This record gives sequence, structure tokens and C-alpha cells, in this order.
Amino acid sequence: MSHQLTYVFITPQALFKARTGNILSRLLSRSGLELIGARMFAPSAGLREELAASLKSQPLSANFLKNLKNPQDQALVLLFHGDDAISKMSAIVGNDETMHGRGETIRDTYGDHFMVQKGEGDQKPDIFYFEPAVIAPKTEQEAVEGLKALAAFSDKDGGILDAKATFPKDAVLEKTLVLIKPDNFRFANTRPGGVIDLLARTGLAIVGCKVHRMSVAQAKDFYGPVLEVLEKKLADGRSHWESIVAFMSGRRPSECAEESHTEAGSELCIALIYQGVDAIRKIRETLGPTDPSKAPHGTIRKEFGQDIMVNAAHASDAPESVIRETAIININENNFKTVIEHHLKK
Repeated sequence: MSHQLTYVFITPQALFKARTGNILSRLLSRSGLELIGARMFAPSAGLREELAASLKSQPLSANFLKNLKNPQDQALVLLFHGDDAISKMSAIVGNDETMHGRGETIRDTYGDHFMVQKGEGDQKPDIFYFEPAVIAPKTEQEAVEGLKALAAFSDKDGGILDAKATFPKDAVLEKTLVLIKPDNFRFANTRPGGVIDLLARTGLAIVGCKVHRMSVAQAKDFYGPVLEVLEKKLADGRSHWESIVAFMSGRRPSECAEESHTEAGSELCIALIYQGVDAIRKIRETLGPTDPSKAPHGTIRKEFGQDIMVNAAHASDAPESVIRETAIININENNFKTVIEHHLKK
């Protein structure tokens, strides 16, 4: 077996129809691969052409990419790493020749293609409509060429996008931050996708996505406002606060050298930016109270939370918090490109 990097392209239609969470659940739980990168794209003609050209064994997918010409089309690209990642992910996603089962692949469940029979005989039917929901390279060559294209266009075409064209013209929109916390990534499972699926009921658009490992310094800044509250309430408030920092970064501040505080932590989380009408309130309501035992049924923390600290996800509570928190985790950092370049240099 060989360690490989591959990508999965979640199409604009799958994003708009809020299929992202269920797709991610299958990608993680069925593959056992490590999710190491994610980025939103508004694919330009150049990126569409290069990705299409790379999919030499998948002409239907290539043609689909070429025809993504609507300015409001936005896609999510995920990077997965592990043993035989390319063949594993291709089998889970499906390809142009395997989109015909009853849920065997992700395309079977979430993609659409309708055939029109030409007539009698052995002639193959024409494809009238094709929407794959997900695209993944089938061969190593397709993966390498596609990854190179995604890296090259990731600054120009990717990042935190704007989905205002998909909302009514007079809608007042805002953006908010969600962090899917490290407790969801202890092993490959459906939990991260489950969180996203519950958030889908808000009707908001995902416009930003980053795989992030919070440093001790970032965790200290992020949860800085909590320290004063804990110290006032509890005799060992600082110890509780350090436990939160360790939960998010992997290390307690008092147990590691100061100069190491800026190093990337060991704990994985996913940062998501949602956009829409009343986004902050809608996300917070879907998340539920900090204490999962007090959360209503149907909320994320009731479904996935364990206690006040290990409670599945974080969401910004005000516009000022969105600005502060996204700055701390450097949401605009293009670590997606860094991951690809690092792997291709090997």
C-alpha cells in the first residue's frame, strides 16, 4: 500500500440541496482516510477546463465541469490522505461507469442521470441529464493533474465566497463561524457530516471551509474571554480553562514551552463560514445550549454533545465575535494549497 493524496469535488447542486453533510459522513466513515484539507471554490473557466482535461477516463464528469458556467456556481473540494486513497475514494464516490447501483456509491444516492433509449436493438441509450453530486479522480494521473490545477487556482478561485446571488435581492445577509470540534474526529465516523446535516435545516449557505489544527496560542486567544468568567466562578477556574485549551489544541499551556505555543496543534477541527438571513441566531439555535443535558431534542449538542466542554461544535454569538474568532484562526489562510504542494514535492 502507498500513502496518497486525493480530492473530492462536491458539486454546486449537491451543496445547494444540502447534501454536503451526508456526503461527508460517507466519505469519512467508509474510507477511514484522513481529511487534511478543504476549500470553497467558484470555479473559473480556466479551472474548469484544467480539471476536465485531467479526467481522461471520465468524459461525462469532464463535460459536466466544462458546463459549470453560472457565476453563482460554488463547489466544495475536500482533500483526503492515506493508504491507497485514490482507489478507495473512487470506489466510494463512483465514476462515470459505475453510476447505476442502489446506493452502492455516493453518486448512486445523491447524483442524477436520466437515459433516453434510442430505439430497438443493442444501441446504448443517450444520457439526457447528468449531475454526479461528487467527482473524484479514478487514477493516480487524474489525481495528480487535478490536484495541481486546484492548487494553482486556489488563491484566485477559492476562499471565503459570497452566496448573495442565491438569496432574494432584498435579503439582509450576514456571515457566521462554526467550528466542528475535535471530539468528532477521534476516529473516522459520521459525526462531522451529521453536524453539517443538522445545520442544513437553517437554509444557510456554506461559503467557507477550512481544516484547521488550533495552536495553543490560538486556543488561548479564542477562549480568552472564558478565563475571567471561570476564575470568578471556580476556585480552580484557570485549570478548567487550560483543559479547554488542551481539548482544542492538544496541550495545556502550562505544560509546554512558551516558544512552542504558536506551533500547529494535534487536534483536528473544521471551520465553516455560513451565510444567510439571521445566520448567527439560526446557527446558535440549531447548536443548542452549551450544556448538552439542557439542549432540546433535535439540536446538535443534544445529538452529539457529551458535556459542557466536549459539546460537538462552537458557533459565534455576535457579529463582533465572528470578526474576532475568524481572525484568530486565520480563516483566509490557504492551507489547502500548502497541503497539495507539500505532498506533490515528495
